[in-house]
Amino acid sequence: MSIQLINIGFGNIVSANRVIAIVSPESAPIKRIITEAREKGQLIDATYGRRTRAVIITDSCHVVLSAIQPETVANRFIIDKDTHSNVN
Repeated sequence: MSIQLINIGFGNIVSANRVIAIVSPESAPIKRIITEAREKGQLIDATYGRRTRAVIITDSCHVVLSAIQPETVANRFIIDKDTHSNVN
């Protein structure tokens, strides 16, 4: 299995193989997930002080905050998979 990396903004990268969901931070359940992750020490803030626009949930229960739109992250995810599958 190859490692695929996704740029989530400002030079921050996550492993595409570990991503479960990319969601907007607006709803109360997502805000609760962020709060619980912060309390457990499983929150990674990659916003560089900017507004959180995407919340990335991983299979290790880590929650990553990004300052770019969820659609942008998802498009990078899809483009990377397409590019990677064409190389093989």
